[in-house]
Amino acid sequence: MTGTALWPRYAGPGDLAAIEAVPLADRGLPESTYALLRRAAAAWPDRRATTVLPVAARWQEPVRRTFAELLADVHRYANLLRELGVRRTDAVALMAPNCADLIPATLAAQLAGIASPLNGGLSRAHLSELLRRSGARVLITAGPELAPEIWDTAQALAPELDAILVLAPTAGGTTALPALDGVRTGYLADLASAMEPSAFNGIPPSASDLAAFFHTGGTTGAPKLAAHTHANEVADAWMIAANSLLGADSVVFAALPLFHVNALVVTVLAPLFRGQEAVWAGPLGYREPALYGQFWTIVEHHRIAAMSAVPTVYAVLAQCPVDADVSSLRFAMVGASPLPAAVREGFQNHTGVTLVEGYGLTEATCASARSFPDAPRPGTVGQRLPYQQLKVVDPATGAELPPGETGVLAISGPTVFPGYVVGRDGSGHLLDGLGTLAEGWLDTGDLARIDADGFVHLAGRAKDLIIRGGHNIDPATIEDALLAHPEVTAASAVGRPDPHAGEVPVAYVTCAPGATVTEEELLAWAVGRVPERAAAPKAVTVLDALPVTAVGKPYKLALRADATRRAIAEALAPVDGADGVGVDAVIEDGTVVVTVALPSEADTSAVAAALGRYTVPVRLTHRGTP
Repeated sequence: MTGTALWPRYAGPGDLAAIEAVPLADRGLPESTYALLRRAAAAWPDRRATTVLPVAARWQEPVRRTFAELLADVHRYANLLRELGVRRTDAVALMAPNCADLIPATLAAQLAGIASPLNGGLSRAHLSELLRRSGARVLITAGPELAPEIWDTAQALAPELDAILVLAPTAGGTTALPALDGVRTGYLADLASAMEPSAFNGIPPSASDLAAFFHTGGTTGAPKLAAHTHANEVADAWMIAANSLLGADSVVFAALPLFHVNALVVTVLAPLFRGQEAVWAGPLGYREPALYGQFWTIVEHHRIAAMSAVPTVYAVLAQCPVDADVSSLRFAMVGASPLPAAVREGFQNHTGVTLVEGYGLTEATCASARSFPDAPRPGTVGQRLPYQQLKVVDPATGAELPPGETGVLAISGPTVFPGYVVGRDGSGHLLDGLGTLAEGWLDTGDLARIDADGFVHLAGRAKDLIIRGGHNIDPATIEDALLAHPEVTAASAVGRPDPHAGEVPVAYVTCAPGATVTEEELLAWAVGRVPERAAAPKAVTVLDALPVTAVGKPYKLALRADATRRAIAEALAPVDGADGVGVDAVIEDGTVVVTVALPSEADTSAVAAALGRYTVPVRLTHRGTP
């Protein structure tokens, strides 16, 4: 791999055509994530690869690894997994907050078998289902000192496992572990200490081998398990690393959880291409309140050049005094959810640092579009990445739409995943695109338009559309109107069930500390500013915080559940004997289901008649009079 072949100029949108004039196959990319790591260790053995902070308050006591040390630990951990019986088609589950040993453990799982990172905050039923679907019999997990709640969950899952390998806190001590019947248990570093550090004892993976399973779907229903090949991950990591604005001496900051693809591809794999150091926050990442008080000092000390986070993080940082020299911070990447204009302006005006939007999804490995700090296009998520193809199609017919028209965004190219895991047979895992793949094109489920210059403008999730009497309403139009209010800090619009229109728009907002605006005033503000009458919200509710997933993405399903509960409660209020009715809304397999508990004196037929006007799934129960 020559430098010219591997690293073309890629600093602005005009570079794309020249990059693609060379076929990707001629770029000489490593065959696997393991080959990528070996290349880094051979090129820069003594250069610092990872710096992991124990917690924000102890940011000056990190654990560091050079590229050679990282490779040696990956060999030890992978050889231990092989001794435990893990082979190429076997999954290894990983369930822990970020810590120094989780990084080599994840790479080792991809070397010995298939890494299957898990969000320890999921329900035990969901975790058990993900273990079953992946077939993982070995779990690498947080110990009692690192994350007591996750350790409790791991012990509860022990009957489904053959081995539990425990991770200690970064720069922390350990205690004796309890014996678990029939399950080999011990600290990963201790068990692997005698393993061979100079080589892997098995056959290294090939480009087409499965590298990882990432669950998607957040906290709704049973998450799907998306498969990535080594070729997927290496290609996407190269596309991110092929950034002429960052060099080998650039330091990146990492704080997203490693069960999220962004953390793996953007802040583990991409830096391996250039020999860049990654500085990792403590186990809570951006969710650690103390991090924000130290953040700018950490940026100055480590000369951070780039960071990656979700919009909610930048909204908080815009309120933190810049009490250090942050001139090293070239740009800050933002993705996972649309960036409100108010957050962009607030952060950039406060820090002088450019926010660079990107777009991606797990089913396309990680990133599919990027922006450029020296060529800003506010309101877009950027231009497609090299060798990925994007188009917008009619959601009904699948026909490609011309530039400027809004439809469903589709992606093809080397980063599109091979499918979801749906089973397993004697030769390995069975994959199924479950309707998302057609002739190599991935249906993202996102509404977008692509302008004449090839930049992508998102218009929300297709499933987030509010359909009022057959009229499609983009919730962003309502959210933008509310975000224009000086006291509103965040906004989210959803559909509320309605007996006449099917659903009507309502909105939820958070306000700045000390705000005095009322819900009625915000409703009038929105009604006067939305671009069409049908999109005018019927109600605005102020919350202390909008619900988000574990990685900070807006969680609209929880708001739809709240809106549904309110609608049904209002519908039942006039029913005779329903004074003591209890209405709740729960989320089951991605669907809002209403449960109605009726007092014994309630008129059941009248309740059924009232509920029959809605298309919401409802369960009726009865309770005695208190």
